[in-house]
Amino acid sequence: RMLKSAHGAIGSVEHIQKTLLEMAKTIQAEDLQTCKDIGDKGLEALPATPEKLTLLTHCNAGGLATAGYGTALGVVRSAWREGRLARLFADETRPRLQGAKLTTWECVQEGIPVTLIADNMAAHCMKQGMIHAVVVGADRIAANGDAANKIGTYSLAIIAKAHNVPFYVAAPLSTIDFELTDGSKIPIEERDPIEMYQVGTTRICPVGVEFYNPAFDVTPAELISGIITEYGTVAPAQLKQFKSKQLV
Repeated sequence: RMLKSAHGAIGSVEHIQKTLLEMAKTIQAEDLQTCKDIGDKGLEALPATPEKLTLLTHCNAGGLATAGYGTALGVVRSAWREGRLARLFADETRPRLQGAKLTTWECVQEGIPVTLIADNMAAHCMKQGMIHAVVVGADRIAANGDAANKIGTYSLAIIAKAHNVPFYVAAPLSTIDFELTDGSKIPIEERDPIEMYQVGTTRICPVGVEFYNPAFDVTPAELISGIITEYGTVAPAQLKQFKSKQLV
């Protein structure tokens, strides 16, 4: 859209710059509204409980990752706004600690009760009945509903399935790649091994160890209770009904 806007702008450099800035602000405003819609649609999909909800999320899918409000954290914000949220549990999200550094920060700024847990504590929390639902974001979703997200999401989905805890993926319709039949076609980025062996300036394991550092994993559609978009929440198998909306 930015390139099309630039190519269509005729005039001085200043005019082209102004045109691009206006388009960028338009995209920003659209994204913010999309996130708010995702938050509200997700709120409708959350389990109905007599008590306020406790939700669990992984990595950061909030205002820092979007134009504002967030996708998964947008659902949290909407639940908090409507008085339906008791607390958010945030995975620390090793190795980059986005949950610990970013998600908890956003919650603290808005007064949303948040509890940080290590990634390997999720199963225990679910077994203790502490989690009503899991809500995560996505970086890419295949046509069949397989969803790529921050590493650790797949294992969290398996744990949720084992404990009968609903597992939701919140993402704008633009995240769905209808050209990909399934998640096996999604390339997985591998990042610098320093993320694994060093925290800040402190090395946490001995020299000579080898490392594997995939940044994402793919959660199979059968583990996902619903995919929350700005148009509503559907089962992964029903995503194709939104394809025509994405092309508009």
